[in-house]
Amino acid sequence: MDLKLTDRVALVAGSSRGIGRAIAAALLAEGARVCITGRDAASLAETATALRKEYPAAQILEATGDLTDTKTITSTIAAIQKQWGRLDILVANLGSGSGKTGWELDEAEWERLFNLNFFASTRLAQSAIPAMANGGSIVFISSIAGVEATGAPLPYSAAKAALLNYSKNLARVVADKKIRVNTIAPGNILFPGGSWEKHLAKDRAGVEEYIAKEVPQNRFGTPEEIAALTVFLCSGISAFATGSCYVMDGGQTRTI
Repeated sequence: MDLKLTDRVALVAGSSRGIGRAIAAALLAEGARVCITGRDAASLAETATALRKEYPAAQILEATGDLTDTKTITSTIAAIQKQWGRLDILVANLGSGSGKTGWELDEAEWERLFNLNFFASTRLAQSAIPAMANGGSIVFISSIAGVEATGAPLPYSAAKAALLNYSKNLARVVADKKIRVNTIAPGNILFPGGSWEKHLAKDRAGVEEYIAKEVPQNRFGTPEEIAALTVFLCSGISAFATGSCYVMDGGQTRTI
């Protein structure tokens, strides 16, 4: 099936490892040109080297920096436009669920997690939209923590819920620009260096019990599974899909 992604230009935030790296690889496999990003230069360079062994070097651009920072966002988009003259796809894979639990949280913790999990993505989208002169697709990577109560830290859950609402409303605002906006809410995704790998190292029995109890498929998801859905939403064959949230969690959530 032709996904109509050949020579499309994509910016994938947080693509040095995990879900973002898998998304970048999946887009490259479909013939897209991809700017990969990450805060750690060594990790990003390793990813770029690995990807260039599988895909043409001309399809890959590296941008090191913190995409929660407006200056970094601006310079990254400028580099993409200088290299390829356009931007068609934005995958906002930003955020972290690491935070304090409970309800007695200071304002700084709320601000930190909202900056990482909400404002970083909105800043990125706001900067990318003017560069999408030919229309395009924006995909936010959210979390099932934003869909229903999961026990995740309160600020993280609230920020991801806000991102879902923002995405749906943004889709209406930019539809006349031929830009589509969707969100993916992954469940428990296991990959090297990720939070679930760390949890398994600390308490494998407890984690396995949790997965068996909460996830009907009784397993973790993979970055490649999230990547497959992302690429579909970025592609021309999903042209009527916008303003939606796609939950991918092995059946964990119960909300209709």
